[in-house]
Amino acid sequence: MAYKDLRDFIEVLGTKGLLHRVKVEVDPVLEIAEITDRMCKSPHGGKALFFEKVKGSNIPVVTNIFGSFERMCLSLEVESLDDVGKRVEKLLNQTPPKTFKEKIKTAFDLLEISKYLPKRVKNAPCQEVVNYEPNLDKLPILKTWPLDGGRFITLPMVFTRDPDTGKQNCGMYRMHVYDAKTTGMHWHIHKDGATHYRKYKELGKRMPVAVAIGSDPAVIYSSTAPLPYGVDEMVFAGFLRKSPVEMVKCVTCDIEVPANAEFVLEGYVDPNELRDEGPFGDHTGFYSPVDKFPVFHITCITHRKNPIYPATVVGKPPMEDCYMGKATERIFLPLLKMQFPEIRDMNLPMEGVFHNAAIISIKKQYPGHGKKIIHGLWGMGQMMFSKLIIVVDDDVDVQDLSTTAWKVLNNVDWRRDIIISEGPVDELDHSASFPRFGGKMGIDATRKTREEGMMRDWPEEITQTEEIKQLVTKRWHEYGF
Repeated sequence: MAYKDLRDFIEVLGTKGLLHRVKVEVDPVLEIAEITDRMCKSPHGGKALFFEKVKGSNIPVVTNIFGSFERMCLSLEVESLDDVGKRVEKLLNQTPPKTFKEKIKTAFDLLEISKYLPKRVKNAPCQEVVNYEPNLDKLPILKTWPLDGGRFITLPMVFTRDPDTGKQNCGMYRMHVYDAKTTGMHWHIHKDGATHYRKYKELGKRMPVAVAIGSDPAVIYSSTAPLPYGVDEMVFAGFLRKSPVEMVKCVTCDIEVPANAEFVLEGYVDPNELRDEGPFGDHTGFYSPVDKFPVFHITCITHRKNPIYPATVVGKPPMEDCYMGKATERIFLPLLKMQFPEIRDMNLPMEGVFHNAAIISIKKQYPGHGKKIIHGLWGMGQMMFSKLIIVVDDDVDVQDLSTTAWKVLNNVDWRRDIIISEGPVDELDHSASFPRFGGKMGIDATRKTREEGMMRDWPEEITQTEEIKQLVTKRWHEYGF
């Protein structure tokens, strides 16, 4: 059974002992963030946190709901995150043989005409209270780090509509609160929301925007998923939760939002208006600088009776978003395998914050195969942001970083096996010489053949005989251990 809403998921977390309630009053300025940061960095991600009394507001705050592998699996109602990947793989295998891009599109088209198509409703919990005089000051919005430019909405689901096709997109873009009725809209140049924004700018029209805060966990996660352009995140959410997402039309604009949301901010973005946004302590562990971004004007706020405000705190890994990123790694691995059948596994280490490093294992079949994968991945959607791609043989467990490092450091000739390139990098990469453009490195750490320049035979790896291993296993207790 899919979770009905955020509070349903919170109740399950509480029942399973995965939620800690903080009953004393806490300050949304820095204090909640520090408590959450300590919990995120405790063993296995600690617990989700429910702050019952928040200074300056009568609305409780919940954080760290996705911040462990156990809670991430629970949020998607699976035993393992790979289980979702297997469902995606099964879906892809149901489509007729086509080119890769056509196959992906066909798969998601099948979703759209299936039982996972969002369901439109007229009455919704998120519209139990309608306020045409919006005031963000009443919400317990967090300031997370000392040098932040102010308070930021950190778990928003931003809904926009393509003016050409009419299709909606949902993305998660942080929102710098300027005052009671305006915020920044931090969509990066590569994001679908930014694409819609540019289209409205060409039309010379205001862009309607709606921001949902709080929903069931599959919907929240789906707003972060790197889906192909034009694919409705709410269809994907329906696929994840195995039940259609109920959507309702906003009160003041032609945007549909999840009916079970806690809050909905309705309004518009003027394509000709930019304002300083930031700084903000980001998921890289560094402050992203002040830059010009569009301004979101709020014309109406609707919410549930007795709403709950969900937030996430980002910073030096590991944090809650790391587990959401690992879910993306496992769920979308089948898409990479569809394009590159030789790929066996992938690890996007938390320390690389998901765009600084990717470790790939392959079934190597010919000279230069590792370098082919490196170049191919740099041409694949959001993999283009990867600053470092390491390719190893299929007998290397890329989830075991210690063994992987040993293999890489032993297998690489730095003159022969390194690719230095350049191209698009993530907007938050502060090391690049230019914004959104910088250097990249690929490391082919596979075993090399003479065709790849080896002037001698590759050595055998040390292993014990199976006979001796079985003997020692059998006699282990005889040795006094």
